Amino acid sequence: MKKPVIGITPAHNTENDDISLRPTYLRAVLAAGGVPVVLPLEAGNEDLEMLVQMFDGFLFSGGPDPHPFLFGEETQANCGNASIPRDTMELALLKAVMAEKKPILGICRGAQIINVGLGGNIYQDIPSQTERSFPIAHKQPFAYPVPSHHVHVVKDTLLARICGGRTEIAVNSFHHQAVQEPAPGLIVSGLAPDTVIEAVEMPDYPYLLGVQWHPEHMWPKDQAAANIFKSFVEACR
Repeated sequence: MKKPVIGITPAHNTENDDISLRPTYLRAVLAAGGVPVVLPLEAGNEDLEMLVQMFDGFLFSGGPDPHPFLFGEETQANCGNASIPRDTMELALLKAVMAEKKPILGICRGAQIINVGLGGNIYQDIPSQTERSFPIAHKQPFAYPVPSHHVHVVKDTLLARICGGRTEIAVNSFHHQAVQEPAPGLIVSGLAPDTVIEAVEMPDYPYLLGVQWHPEHMWPKDQAAANIFKSFVEACR
């Protein structure tokens, strides 16, 4: 059986202009039955359209903060570094992929850039932009595979089906930004205990899911994390 080929957006080191990707993304896609390929950072619209035709699905990976101008805001004091080349490539890629209605999975920054690309906005810095009586550790002190907080899974959503109907899952957390207002067409399918949005999806699209946590570090021992990649790769067949 032919395996689906998954294009994954790379990380960009703005200091030395290197691109890279943590092997955890590749291992998760391979374990789910896909063939992962790291995409080029510098690709014009014509090249991206060709890549969209070649590949079966696309994973928007984690990384630095999207530039605030992309969603009409000034730079907040606690906003982090941004990669303009990566922002540019991913937004163009998102448009090209959606035109062909191919499956999309966004992880952490990936969920945020999808929301921004579709017209939503994000918190530039959760701790300084939200008031919480019990601050959840969205930047956890534990190792990557260790969960740090729970996510409430909204019923009758793609995420709920992926999680086997469970209404709560444990996740890891390494971010200071998150979806603030979902873009038109997106719905919220996961929430942290402090009401920070943890998952969004698009019901009217063949397969589009964005999660704020990092299932690529949890899939070997966590069924819900493994199922995210299995459902994505299956949608790409």
